Amino acid sequence: MECPAIYVRNLRKSFRKRHGLLRTSQLAALDDVSFEVETGETYGLLGPNGSGKSSLIRILSTLLIADSGEVCLMGHSLPEDQAQVRRIIGRVSVDAAFYKKLSTRENLLYTALLYGQKPADAEKRALEILGRLGLETTKFSTPLEEMSRGMQQKISIARALVIDPPLLLLDEPTTGLDPRSRRDVQSFLEELRSREGTTILLTTHDMTEAERLCARIGFLARGKLVAEGTADELKRQAGTATLDDAFIKLTGEGLLTDEVRPEEAEVLEEV
Repeated sequence: MECPAIYVRNLRKSFRKRHGLLRTSQLAALDDVSFEVETGETYGLLGPNGSGKSSLIRILSTLLIADSGEVCLMGHSLPEDQAQVRRIIGRVSVDAAFYKKLSTRENLLYTALLYGQKPADAEKRALEILGRLGLETTKFSTPLEEMSRGMQQKISIARALVIDPPLLLLDEPTTGLDPRSRRDVQSFLEELRSREGTTILLTTHDMTEAERLCARIGFLARGKLVAEGTADELKRQAGTATLDDAFIKLTGEGLLTDEVRPEEAEVLEEV
């Protein structure tokens, strides 16, 4: 039997949190989380601020090591196969880092060259992706520091895609984008999955985006995966007409927001 593209079983991750000068407590960012994503599937993770979404993405991206549990991405186990995993994933986060003195072109080509692509091929693909995302090619030579947050977010998406990864880990990829740009990104992701069979794990605060893009959705709350299924299945399970209401009922949480949300914002150190 073929293994799923993403296999997560009994995943746990805790941090120490400082309270004043002397007292600390333990924060469970992820508490016994298990799920699977099939090859070519788009799976959404929805949760309030501090629910564990970003910790999970960082573990899958090899930026954090779980305390316990199993993680396997396309046949590669973590943390043992970190080097192989980094070759097959593209990651987009709302707090993406760039060489901001460099231009869009220089940032994208630098990434492509690190992954062994030929400069001419990488530049052609970068221009194609930027055009598809609605970014003017005249911005190709503009330093990143002169661009808006929304433009930088589009370039972050292009950087993840320019290496043509079979697996995309997207942590709130459309945050900061205007409605038209958000639609451009969503259409491109749909096209990418349909045309190339890319597997996508998406965290978002946008219920409409989740319903549009995701074959299945998981609700995270307080570090636990409390419900999982298609949008229609989750609404039926909760007995509600909308995914917003289903989320509130099944998680016991309020509506999602786009406010600052890193669950590790006050973390002192890893446990």
